[in-house]
Amino acid sequence: MADIARRTDHRYGNRPTMKDVAARAGVGLKTVSRVVNGEPGVTPDTERRVHEAIEALGFRRNDSARVLRKGRTATIGLVLEDLADPFYGPLSRAVEEVARAHGALLINGSSAEEPEREQELALALCARRVDGLIVIPAGDDHRYLEPEIRAGVATVFVDRPAGRIDADAVLSDSFGGAREGVAHLIAHGHRRIGFVGDRPRIHTGAERLRGYRAAMEDAGLPVLEEWVSLGSTNPERVSAAVREMLTAPEPVTALFAGNNRVTVTAVRTLAAHPSPVALVGFDDIELADLLGITVIAQDAAALGRTAAERLFRRLDGAGGAPERVVLGTTLLARGSGEIAPPTA
Repeated sequence: MADIARRTDHRYGNRPTMKDVAARAGVGLKTVSRVVNGEPGVTPDTERRVHEAIEALGFRRNDSARVLRKGRTATIGLVLEDLADPFYGPLSRAVEEVARAHGALLINGSSAEEPEREQELALALCARRVDGLIVIPAGDDHRYLEPEIRAGVATVFVDRPAGRIDADAVLSDSFGGAREGVAHLIAHGHRRIGFVGDRPRIHTGAERLRGYRAAMEDAGLPVLEEWVSLGSTNPERVSAAVREMLTAPEPVTALFAGNNRVTVTAVRTLAAHPSPVALVGFDDIELADLLGITVIAQDAAALGRTAAERLFRRLDGAGGAPERVVLGTTLLARGSGEIAPPTA
């Protein structure tokens, strides 16, 4: 019962300090500081008493005050669009690995695709004195970060560029990838191809739509209004759009899906369709190789790694104007994009 009483008589949030350690060990604060920081000038017996006090109290050194004296906190922030999106898993992991190699801690959070939440989260990270930020933007106006950048917070945007400011960006070739994916469908005989994409205000959504239109124009093919559907990636919205394209007066024989979430819903919707429909998706999805889904694959890990390496180069003093790095995509032909149109 005494042990239980000791454990419950505890005020969470009040961590033991060096002053507490000094009082328990019967030494001065300077002595505790020397022991904690591995400095010489302490007798073995005194060092033993300090370590016993540290263990008994559960004391941990406050690194934040120490690193702040050096002008760096050894932390970086990552603002993601959606932590639940599988695309961001390898991206976040790659950023974390680069940060760890530089002795830094990564703090991340999700904007939930809301510009206001993105701004709130980014500024909250800056208020906690992160050395740098990697941002996957939800909004299209990032002037709110200008004071932070001027104050020395290195900032790199990834997947989408910054809006209304000049900043480093690492992107995938959304335009070129979509153009290649639609051209692949055209090469397999399709002339009526539908595009289901994200909101047009999102850079990647707009670039993939532009790639789709470019491929159709290259082939001298028309794009009917009913063959294009833009909006949220909500499954109900996407499924309805796919069904409408398949039952239009001039139904599509192939689909290009603008991102991984659209692709997943399209696969489910097409499974109930009476005849095969060709499909190419932008972004790889889990089990796509087993299901035979043709995709335009991005290298999410390379995006994260490249962005993080650029961020640390900036932190190490690299100057020069902001740069935009564009990484290529890869067409993975697995079957669904190679289905021929009906002969009738």
